[in-house]
Amino acid sequence: MKEIKDIIRLYRQIDTATHKVALATVVNVAGSSYRRAGARMLIQDNGVWTGGISGGCLEGDALRKANHCIARNRVDLVRYDTTNNDEEQIGVGLGCEGVIDVLLSPIDPADPNNPVNVLEACADTREDLCLLTVIRSGSTTFTPGSMFRYEDNLPLPAAAKTDARAALASGQSVVKKYDDLEVFIEILQPAINVVLLGSGYDIYPLLQIGNELGWNMAVAAGPAAVTAKMKALCQHIYDKNAPIPVDPYTAFVLMAHDYETDKNNLLRAFDSQVPYIGMLGPRKRREKTLAELRHNGRQISERELNRLYNPVGLDIGATTPEEIALAVLAEIRAHFTGKQGGVLRDKEGPIHARA
Repeated sequence: MKEIKDIIRLYRQIDTATHKVALATVVNVAGSSYRRAGARMLIQDNGVWTGGISGGCLEGDALRKANHCIARNRVDLVRYDTTNNDEEQIGVGLGCEGVIDVLLSPIDPADPNNPVNVLEACADTREDLCLLTVIRSGSTTFTPGSMFRYEDNLPLPAAAKTDARAALASGQSVVKKYDDLEVFIEILQPAINVVLLGSGYDIYPLLQIGNELGWNMAVAAGPAAVTAKMKALCQHIYDKNAPIPVDPYTAFVLMAHDYETDKNNLLRAFDSQVPYIGMLGPRKRREKTLAELRHNGRQISERELNRLYNPVGLDIGATTPEEIALAVLAEIRAHFTGKQGGVLRDKEGPIHARA
């Protein structure tokens, strides 16, 4: 989501009366690639761009090809074969060993439904969305390069509707062909919300790294503890006793460094539907906290315990606030992607799931 917001931000700064732009979208990957389907870059006709479709090896060529598309006002699908050792191929020596299909689409600023406007309308969603990008079409109903949010009332083939619903259920993007229509069915997930329940100096590395990731960072603290730096790094600041909205992509991190406060915040988290609860401190402190909650009559289910991560963070040997922040945010990311946070060297099979 960060890349999409960066693209939207740049697009809103462009004088479209002076400069024309195109959107490059990775619509399909076969084999290995640094970026996956859904990666994007916004390209101006003056060579300025943001986002990315690879680790830097394809961007220059995509920029040149995008300018050709802008000049002709034509959508084009470009295939980069990084498995090919032909010296004439752009992929020679890149080492990714994959095939990447990139859709280059000139953007019409007068079209309220151009792809950047569609992305902007979806940027702050708090639910999984299905976007359809037309790669090829033999009808005037859907034009190549157009993008729209999936809805059941769209005049799509029945098979396309079935595939879109299946993609939403699985969370996996896919390219599908239907007679005279080929579409990239993309699942767009919200940015992760992280709420830090605490106001000590160690919240700042978490806020800084979280902002770099493009996540929505928030703090729950008393008014007297709120600082100018905290305001600058947070998308939201909650009063420590105020209700905190949660959704399936929200994480709480309990880091008050005060036993009673953390105990009350843990009860508050258990009583909510927040899917991830991280709590600083050793297992001994957790067991003491849980024992007191049970003694006070709070029944704690296995499901609630499964939401609790304590000690919080991946085991990377972190000792400083910055390293701890890295370990915590990495664990949060692993939780929401259903990963275990292990060493990739020891993983069997490819890094990413492949179609």
